[in-house]
Amino acid sequence: MTATAQSAPPAPGLRRTVAVAGFGTLLVLAAFTAPLATPRELAADLGAGPAGQTWILSAMSLGLTVAMLTAGALADDFGRRRVFRLGAVVLLLASVLSALATVTWLFVFARVLAGLGAAAVLACSLALIGHAAPPGPLRAHAMGRWGASLSLGLALGPVLAALAAEFLDWRVMYWVLVLGAAALVISARGLTESVSGHRRPLDLPGVLLLAAGLAALLAGLTLGRGGWLAPATLTLLGGGLLLLLGFLLRQAFATAPMIELSLFRNRGLLSATAASFAAGAGVTALMSFLPIVLQNALGLGLVTTSVLVVVWSGTSAVAALAVRRLHRLDLDLRLGLGMIILAVGLFALVAPSRTGHGLDLVPGLLIAGIGTGISNASLGAAAVASVPPAKAGLGGGLNQTVRYLGAAIGVTVVFALSVRSAGAPISELLDGWRASVYVCAGVTLLGGVAALALRPRASR
Repeated sequence: MTATAQSAPPAPGLRRTVAVAGFGTLLVLAAFTAPLATPRELAADLGAGPAGQTWILSAMSLGLTVAMLTAGALADDFGRRRVFRLGAVVLLLASVLSALATVTWLFVFARVLAGLGAAAVLACSLALIGHAAPPGPLRAHAMGRWGASLSLGLALGPVLAALAAEFLDWRVMYWVLVLGAAALVISARGLTESVSGHRRPLDLPGVLLLAAGLAALLAGLTLGRGGWLAPATLTLLGGGLLLLLGFLLRQAFATAPMIELSLFRNRGLLSATAASFAAGAGVTALMSFLPIVLQNALGLGLVTTSVLVVVWSGTSAVAALAVRRLHRLDLDLRLGLGMIILAVGLFALVAPSRTGHGLDLVPGLLIAGIGTGISNASLGAAAVASVPPAKAGLGGGLNQTVRYLGAAIGVTVVFALSVRSAGAPISELLDGWRASVYVCAGVTLLGGVAALALRPRASR
């Protein structure tokens, strides 16, 4: 998989496609990260106990992971613009419900629904760009803008949510998401439709097995934070793994599977999949927990916490835009190096000072931002380059499914290491944070090494 392939002419409307797909990605990530900066405000207003708080933070991940691969496969067969726009409508409805929720269960339901809509938007955004932008410098530039949008979304979510909670009301953030989703629905009308041209029968048993397996597994991981030996937790984890095994068997023997397992003979797809899982389990998981450490352990306010998050995500956006200048480098090499730089930055976050107001974290956040930007842009390109053009939606869905599954597992590990008991002292939280940094940075480093090791032999 190289970035120096002969470039074909761009599809009509490339600029509009990149802009709309990028805006959709930004909106999804802003929605995903919004509750991370205001967990105490949400819990107090919704009357959420410890279990409810856990579900508030995890519900959107559940919807995202369950629906991503299915959304990508449906988009290839029935139209990427159509599924993208449907996802925007679902995200709009979910944002309205989130803003109106007065009890925990309704807010959690709205977040799961938001995840379902977001899955369609994310999977199709990569497929739409991959269809419109040919391999080469144009695609590298387009994926750089997509990666920057992802990073900006990560920054805007906590910042806007913190500002809304500090000066207005936390619900204002979700009304902002309503307006953004409405704009996305309207702007998506002008996208050029694209399909695989090889529609196959819907693999309904495969869809159900995958959705049920991922839902059970993620629910088990979420409940496990309150006790791993509880019967409900063990049942969900075991049942989820069995259902996912059933999905793999179904894909191996079905006449028209959702995903052909032979695709994984492509070393480029294996490289992108390994790196995507590591990115989710590493930086996504660790940065999801960073606001809690900054506020609870270091005593920083909402605005200061958000500014520190922006140091990382803003640097990531700039780095993603600059990736186009590296288009002559092999894509997998770019991906591996980006992951290694990211791991170095995460390692530098290991020892925050309780008296430094978070300033001692800035160098690590800057380095991690550079690595995140390079990795995000490269992962987007790899997701569509490692599968046939007719399966671009499936490639985007698979890449994002693996990423958010990794994030769910990573967040669970971080919580298990950092929050070992209710009302734990600050010293214990910081000790847990340091252990989490070592684990997440190590996983990220392994992902970078795997991406380099799995590079197609022809590109070495």
